[in-house]
Amino acid sequence: MSLVLIALRVPIAFALGVVAVVCIFLFFALSGGGEPRFAMAVVPAMTLASGTVFELFHSYELTAIPMFVALGHVCFRAGITSDIYFAARVWLARIPGGLAMASVLGCGGFAAISGSSLACAATMGRVAVPEMLRFGYDQRLAAGSVAAAGTLGSLIPPGILFILYGLFAEQSVAKLFMAGVMPGLISLVGYWVVIGIWTSLRPGHAPAAERQFTISERVTAMLRAWPAAMIFAIIVGGIYGGIFTATEAAAVSFATGTVIAFATRRITMGGFIAALGETASQTAAIFLIAGAAKIFVSFVSLTGIAHVMVDLVQLADPGPVLLLVGVAVVYLVLGMFLDPLGILLLTLPFVLPLIEQNGFDLIWFGVILVKLLEMGLITPPVGLNVFVLASVTEPKVAIEKVFAGVMPFFLMDIVVLGLLLAFPVLSLWLGGAI
Repeated sequence: MSLVLIALRVPIAFALGVVAVVCIFLFFALSGGGEPRFAMAVVPAMTLASGTVFELFHSYELTAIPMFVALGHVCFRAGITSDIYFAARVWLARIPGGLAMASVLGCGGFAAISGSSLACAATMGRVAVPEMLRFGYDQRLAAGSVAAAGTLGSLIPPGILFILYGLFAEQSVAKLFMAGVMPGLISLVGYWVVIGIWTSLRPGHAPAAERQFTISERVTAMLRAWPAAMIFAIIVGGIYGGIFTATEAAAVSFATGTVIAFATRRITMGGFIAALGETASQTAAIFLIAGAAKIFVSFVSLTGIAHVMVDLVQLADPGPVLLLVGVAVVYLVLGMFLDPLGILLLTLPFVLPLIEQNGFDLIWFGVILVKLLEMGLITPPVGLNVFVLASVTEPKVAIEKVFAGVMPFFLMDIVVLGLLLAFPVLSLWLGGAI
């Protein structure tokens, strides 16, 4: 029913929440046999729903989300997130496809601060794509590279999807953040490989961008990116070194980013207040979806549906490899139609018991899941990153050209996904060290 409502364009929070509350109400009303007891079911249903949401909203780990969201908005308005791209552009300008590679690196840097794939694609779509088109890049390469690299916002810490997955799977958010570092870097390098192959086969798609920059200009551009490097070091170094929890890292990095933005006069008080307003709006949407999903989880737990599904799958005995392939296919198909947050919270109550029953590491699976969700951001017909990028880029790039451009990067994502599935150590190397 939730999927039907979502297909009818009902917001995910209401589609999940309303269906879950109605089903909980019917469960209490119809349980015990005999005549339905609708009047008596109201109190327990409302108590369970409200208590579940209250418990979630008072979770310590959840407070990291508004901090990281605010950090991203403040750094964007202060121009901190763009500095990494401009530094990479200066260093890579003369390499074939250098502007596209710089755009990918810029997306990785933005991801290391904002944690939002859609924000990453929207920001870099305004900055990097027009720059590449100005120098004669093929539209497919220019738009495809940024749309694909925008998905790094989910994988490179801090990632909002990791925070929510950690809460619902009862796993350490700090370990999930660290587990995403290596896969995120592998994905970034994989995109560079795609650009290298593309420009080798079609040199005309990526002409030389601009003049050779001097060493002084390169060093200046690199030094200008120090705020972003410091913030990333606080998040990753602080968590890896055991200095901060993920929530503490969120607070410290937000405070650091704000102080730097004001101290360097990159942001005004009006810009800061606007960033906080955007943070409140985005956080409210995330919390509404998370609260509705938590009610849905309570309904699944109450009825035992998840255990029935586990028993049916175990009875079919697909084996661990076939099970993972099946899970991957389901997520890729759902990614064609739904946004990552909705997919994550809609499916976790059913998928997690299957993964636990088969003895898979939940930290490792969290990385696999986020990788699958970010791949869904560029799959037709509803690749959200593609539509976001097409809507913000000037001059406009047709949707079909963006989808054509992301396909080589999607194939690389499949390769990277295969590596992560075959070699769990790529995820657990850092994640298991804290």
